[in-house]
Amino acid sequence: MPVIHETSERQAGFVPPNLSPRGLELIPQELADGVYALMANRVPKDNNGLIVGDDAALVIDAGITPGVGHYLQAVVGKLTDRPIRYLANTTYHGDHSFGNVSFGSDVTIVSSRLNKAAMTTMGLEEEKQLRLSSLYGDPDLDEVVSWRAPDLVFDRFCEIDLGGRVVHLWHFGPGNGSGDTIVHVPDAKVAWVGNFLRHAGIPPMLLAGDPVGYGRSIRSLKATLRVDTLVPGHGPLTGAADGIGWHLSYLDRLATEVSRRRDAGDTVETLLAEYTLDDPLHLSEVVPSAGPEEADRFDALVRSNHELNVLLAYRWLGSTSSTWAA
Repeated sequence: MPVIHETSERQAGFVPPNLSPRGLELIPQELADGVYALMANRVPKDNNGLIVGDDAALVIDAGITPGVGHYLQAVVGKLTDRPIRYLANTTYHGDHSFGNVSFGSDVTIVSSRLNKAAMTTMGLEEEKQLRLSSLYGDPDLDEVVSWRAPDLVFDRFCEIDLGGRVVHLWHFGPGNGSGDTIVHVPDAKVAWVGNFLRHAGIPPMLLAGDPVGYGRSIRSLKATLRVDTLVPGHGPLTGAADGIGWHLSYLDRLATEVSRRRDAGDTVETLLAEYTLDDPLHLSEVVPSAGPEEADRFDALVRSNHELNVLLAYRWLGSTSSTWAA
């Protein structure tokens, strides 16, 4: 399976997510005994996770800088005395993996083979450049001087035994990127989904460009996992049925509408102007305390994600001559 790197093309007026670590706090939410979502205090900064067994602990994602990685370990240290033995990267993106270097050599980093391949082939400086626009100038990434790749990789499935609790890692196919990794705790029916899924009403970023393959990957997850709660890499927790159902409907509509209008001769500029998101999530629905300025920024981000998906789906449909079906 080929590595699909993130496209650098963005529409005019693109609004990148604010992933700056300044002001970041990770708020633990215990979803089951020893199973914690570590939720960012400000949307859309990165969420993390902790899964604790009798013998060891596993952490999900490592933060955008080594400093965030150290802070994450301090948060974990207040929740358990079990040693961190595993760190799972849900994606190769630097906001999830630049903090890898802060973990000791006794911690095994695990992710899909395609995530490691992306890190290996693209290199640190290219990935830093892709993330800089999401820092809003505060701070920069000067402290990121190396990029630790996964030690353990898998193609489709990996099981990790933490002692009295097993964790399943899955790769269901391309989605946000080529190597999206899902971390599933079967006994708790919780899954960390990174950039692969989000709360209903928040469009994913279609960085691999293919809405049809993305939908197939989500359907594979739906058919395979028994899960009640999804912990996205960004944004609020969501029920699995709602999150999965909304994304499937969104991607199906996106592929159908962009294909139909492209075939009818509409330009991408026309589509960007006319094909708007029907049911966006508003920040006040999940963060009642959000102020007007914060809510406006969130609305702009949601709208921008959808516009990016329209652009990339239009480009993808123009580059493939094969017949597709959702």
